[in-house]
Amino acid sequence: MKEKIIFTWSGGKDSAMALHELKKNAGCEIVALLTTITEDYDRISMHGVRRELVEAQAVSLGIPLEKVFIPKHSSDEDYESRMRAALGRYKEKGVTSVAFGDIFLEELRRYREDNLAKIGMKGIFPLWKRRTSDLARDFIHAGFRAVISCVDSEVLDKRFAGREFDETLLSDLPPGVDPCGENGEFHSFVYDGPVFEDMIRLMRAELVLRDQRFWYLDLIPVYCATGEHAVASRS
Repeated sequence: MKEKIIFTWSGGKDSAMALHELKKNAGCEIVALLTTITEDYDRISMHGVRRELVEAQAVSLGIPLEKVFIPKHSSDEDYESRMRAALGRYKEKGVTSVAFGDIFLEELRRYREDNLAKIGMKGIFPLWKRRTSDLARDFIHAGFRAVISCVDSEVLDKRFAGREFDETLLSDLPPGVDPCGENGEFHSFVYDGPVFEDMIRLMRAELVLRDQRFWYLDLIPVYCATGEHAVASRS
């Protein structure tokens, strides 16, 4: 019997690579993607990407999307309560594990595992302890395509927002910036790659500074005439 897994999905490159690794395991079944959405903005928490774009990713991936809505000033208790409720519903359906795209942040992993243990579930970390310089290049060489959606102005110039995540970007990163942005230096949105059936169509729009620190590039989905999700065949 396959191990049933729910995958925490941010829409970024680490999520995409972790999913890519999991899909190689014939012994697991990914039953849903779990995404937290800041309800005040209707955008993916932390990454600032519009909900419609992550919904388009789920369509292209062929995996159901479970959305957990949280307020913009959510406390840890409120966040954990809403996540427990969502995960509890999946546990009742036989889901035993939750997968994450984390790479090396020990404290974050402990936090996740401690909370999962409270409801009798376990965490899976497909990318854990991978060298981030290798992982970044593996992502590019595998055929994934991503755009930088957010940068921390304390470590990166705002001109990095909107750039393609490619070899040129990696070579331009200042010393001390993690190639995968694992310390929060930047976030990304993946719009194509080997795990997707179709490419996500989008446009780059306004660049906005929030909290006097983070530059967010608004990515806008491109819809077809019927109003369907922003996916397009590569052919």
